[in-house]
Amino acid sequence: MNNSRTIEWVLRVAVAGEFVGHGVIALLNLNPKWAGWVQYFLPVSHEAAVATLFWVGVMDLLVALLVLVKPIRIALLWAAIWGFWTALLRPIVGETIWDFIERWANWGAPLALLFLRGWPLAPREWLK
Repeated sequence: MNNSRTIEWVLRVAVAGEFVGHGVIALLNLNPKWAGWVQYFLPVSHEAAVATLFWVGVMDLLVALLVLVKPIRIALLWAAIWGFWTALLRPIVGETIWDFIERWANWGAPLALLFLRGWPLAPREWLK
């Protein structure tokens, strides 16, 4: 069996699992702290923060599906950046630094998958 192909699928499933999990939590507002975090960064009402989380959840689910079906590089870059940001915001809003460190896989897995697929050398390669 081809190790690169096996590693790619392990990473695809890992990234999809992370984004499905977070997507469902955001969509269903299962973690009430998240709405407060949205309000920490945006001057919006609680209802608007929950609505924002709904759309974040939809986006997360779309990323999960895309990574499983066709992991294009721009989606992997987005997943790495979004995973890094959502990990980093925890100490920003008052959680411990360990909440950030424990989530390194949230951005590390999509970044590893991006490097495994090859860093694009031309702009059009981001869509492959």
